[in-house]
Amino acid sequence: MSTQTAPAPAESAAPPVSKKPSGTRRPARAPRQWTSKAVVNGLLVVFAAYTLMPLTWLIIASTKNHRDLFRTNPFELGEFSFFSNLRQLFTHDDGIYTRWLGNSVLYSVIGSLLCTLISVACGYALDKYQFPGKEKLFGFVLVGVLVPSTVTAMPLYLLASEVGVVNTYWAVLIPSLASPFGVYLARVFSEGYVPNEVLEAARMDGAGELKIFTKVALPMLAPGFMTIFLFTFTASWNNFYSALMMLNDEELYPVNLGIFAWQTSVMQQPELYQLMIIGSLVAVIPLILAFLGLQRFWRSGLTAGAVK
Repeated sequence: MSTQTAPAPAESAAPPVSKKPSGTRRPARAPRQWTSKAVVNGLLVVFAAYTLMPLTWLIIASTKNHRDLFRTNPFELGEFSFFSNLRQLFTHDDGIYTRWLGNSVLYSVIGSLLCTLISVACGYALDKYQFPGKEKLFGFVLVGVLVPSTVTAMPLYLLASEVGVVNTYWAVLIPSLASPFGVYLARVFSEGYVPNEVLEAARMDGAGELKIFTKVALPMLAPGFMTIFLFTFTASWNNFYSALMMLNDEELYPVNLGIFAWQTSVMQQPELYQLMIIGSLVAVIPLILAFLGLQRFWRSGLTAGAVK
């Protein structure tokens, strides 16, 4: 019996690989990305110029004398009189501007430190302790964030009048100690920076609650403390309406209220116009120094709050 070997099946031919013409290429994205970056950078430059324009005018105007201030263009340099203007600012009316500047430092630094410490303690308590009505109390704090400060100015004035502290330092300092927004931020920072395990370990070592807060929690909350302090310091330094309501004696004025008092008298005393300009420039410097000196704290604090 003869056996025939079946022929091997022919291998299936591979489908032809279609080749793209060498002339066609994928469209490059680099020009589009470069255009979008150029547009974004251009918008940022425009916004930065718009933001810095008033400060630029303030710096240029502070270097002019009273005559060049009205004869030259706003951004045109005149006769350099910056140091003479500065000397006139601090010697006018027996150095009243120095008194106003010191009052602003007192209201802002002392008031902001106390307000920040109170806010951090309240936020820490709302985060780490359990007590009846805790969330309702925190909701009441959030409602306080939504209330504008101008709404509470008249009730605070009436309360200060009843107590008898109107036209005193206490009339401006005491209302600045409460900050619902600071309490809210302090609770957020406490949740993100202070682990519960560390507090439990401190309690097992025999530490009391006050010692745990001051020695353990407060150093951990340093970035949050500085962030809240900067927010409070800026708001207190720019506080105008409550000081206008509470104070009548110009010896107690903060610097912004004193400059406003000069503005109301500029029609009768035109030389005060130059003092208003150079005084406004000097009043901005403490805010700039505060942000530059503490920027490493508030940057890390804002980042932690955003991540949380």
